[in-house]
Amino acid sequence: MPTVPPPWKRPALLPGDRFDAVVVGAGFAGLYMLHRLRRSGFNARLLEAGGGVGGTWYWNRYPGARCDIESMQYSYQFSEELQQEWVWTERYAAQPEILSYIEHVAERFDLKRDIQFDTRVEAASFDEATNEWVVKTDAGQSIRARFFIMGVGCLSSAITPQFKGYEDFAGPIYHTGHWPYEKVDFSGKRVGIIGTGASAVQSIPLIAEEASHLYVFQRTANYVVPAQNRKLPPDEVAALKADYKGFRARAKQRPAAFLFPFHTDSALAVSDAERRARFEQQWLVGGLPFLGAFGDLLTNVEANKTVTAFWHDKIREVVKDAKTADLLTPKGDVFGCKRLCGGTNYYEAYNRANVALIDVSKSGIERFTPTGIRAEGHDYALDAIVCATGFDAMTGSITRIAITGLGGVTIQQKWRDGPSTYLGLTVSGFPNMFNMSGPGGPSVLATMVTCAEQHGDWIAGCMSWMREHGKTRIDPRPDVEQAWGEEVAAAASKSLRATCNSWYVGSNVAGKARVFMPYIGGYPRYVEFCDAAAEGGYQGFTVG
Repeated sequence: MPTVPPPWKRPALLPGDRFDAVVVGAGFAGLYMLHRLRRSGFNARLLEAGGGVGGTWYWNRYPGARCDIESMQYSYQFSEELQQEWVWTERYAAQPEILSYIEHVAERFDLKRDIQFDTRVEAASFDEATNEWVVKTDAGQSIRARFFIMGVGCLSSAITPQFKGYEDFAGPIYHTGHWPYEKVDFSGKRVGIIGTGASAVQSIPLIAEEASHLYVFQRTANYVVPAQNRKLPPDEVAALKADYKGFRARAKQRPAAFLFPFHTDSALAVSDAERRARFEQQWLVGGLPFLGAFGDLLTNVEANKTVTAFWHDKIREVVKDAKTADLLTPKGDVFGCKRLCGGTNYYEAYNRANVALIDVSKSGIERFTPTGIRAEGHDYALDAIVCATGFDAMTGSITRIAITGLGGVTIQQKWRDGPSTYLGLTVSGFPNMFNMSGPGGPSVLATMVTCAEQHGDWIAGCMSWMREHGKTRIDPRPDVEQAWGEEVAAAASKSLRATCNSWYVGSNVAGKARVFMPYIGGYPRYVEFCDAAAEGGYQGFTVG
């Protein structure tokens, strides 16, 4: 039985087939881009595969889905009125609240009148004679636009491994990235969940409360720290809003554009007792900010070993069964090399009598059967299967579209050996095409909404400059693209994040080139590069 997607309906076709810009994707990036283009006097059409706005937060409706960036920072800042009027209820907002916020933004700024929903872009090609993009949809439309802007997200191309016997299983199969609209009731059911990444970490404790038995099939253990989520007290919210602009400005000076307690001293420069106390302090802060305990945890192997040792002790404190605790402990991975997972009662769930951790690191999942899963030589009887198997991150949402640039070169050919971009925003040989929050930019290593606004402003600024100067084509030169690739690689070489297998380097996708894709040089430095390119009259581009 296939993964259950949200219901698809025939799109309500909007009038018009020629625009200044076509924007793809109605998540945070695409919505801001549409708003920014309007403000700059451009007419645009936004095409969205889903039936509503939200992007990641439209599709990911699985139990426990929640952001790992604090809600008061994972939100727009282009409108002070919007910042003041919206009231977040939790430190880390859950999917329904984030989706409600995005819906509110779309309504407040009247964005939906230019969005065509239930429409998937199948192909886009650059017409060299007219300097326009021809965009084709699954609704049979052909739309022309001077500019083609991708806001398709880094984690939106879900991977559902085609296990042997996949079609034989008699029960429902779900993917966390394409969760049904209607509530899924696991009460009294035997459930198998494949994977122990972020979506599994969030959903396992809640599914365990419903299911009669939950089998967790784990190939690779993950580092998880408590999210320490909580309700936001009104006085705390009011205090931050009293200087929201100042708060945001300070956040933009941080490498991840995310303000949290961060210590710059070395983990090796303090006593064992001081180090332990600092880790305990950051453990109570929780989530991604845990990595702010010391300044060299992601640059010094020996410093990283100190946090690994602390984490091992914590897991053994929580998980009662020693064998299970050992299976849950990553072997050889650098702490924080993969994106750190923030969980709520994740490890505690393995103390439940109805939860079993199944190690599939040797032979793996052999096949689906009509009644469940066969793994490591054993058969597990299941009523439902959940695939928490991740995404073709950073590039998959782009390369699944047939995009053709100059000389008939496709994006798949261009990126065969890994994504190459200039500033993460443009791709040489694909004129007038922009990509938001993707490879080559800070994207997943920074606060995504902040990056989306910065990208939207830069793109709109570039388009306005071209309009003012009577230009119809802009394309980054191959040499500046190569230089930017060297900058991205040089920045990655200084971080331990580039040393292990993760979706940052595409290791979760068979056959994908192993390249560290996001820019890890820090948000402030990145913005300096972008500003210099614009202020220099786009000298790194061929403009005509």
